[in-house]
Amino acid sequence: MNVFLRRLQHAGHLIPSALTGYLWLKGWQPHLPGWGCPFRALTGIPCPGCFLTRATSAALTGQLDRSIELHLFGPIAAATLVIWSVASIRTNRLIPKQLSFAALAIAASALFSYWILRILFSYALHLKGFPGFPSP
Repeated sequence: MNVFLRRLQHAGHLIPSALTGYLWLKGWQPHLPGWGCPFRALTGIPCPGCFLTRATSAALTGQLDRSIELHLFGPIAAATLVIWSVASIRTNRLIPKQLSFAALAIAASALFSYWILRILFSYALHLKGFPGFPSP
């Protein structure tokens, strides 16, 4: 196990690039394996990140309309992954030094707020034409 951790330390900065490449490929080949949402499987309610993988894949392949339709944060997540990939390769670090807790807190709050709105539009208000969750 110790050998694995040492190798991961030396190659860990390539993880964002591998993830970005996989999601780009998944955008062209949607049948590639992925993970289902455990929160949705247990509760029947989509989590804040439901449809974000598909939306990010769509954004990475240039399908911005589809990406936004699936999840508003799809293009943002795709841009963040690309920036993170470039930064991690340049610095040979998995996590950038300049990552701030405030930025993460703001992003998490925005994602949670967006999720609450989607829950309201999909389940409470049942309004047609308003953004909610797409059909799986």
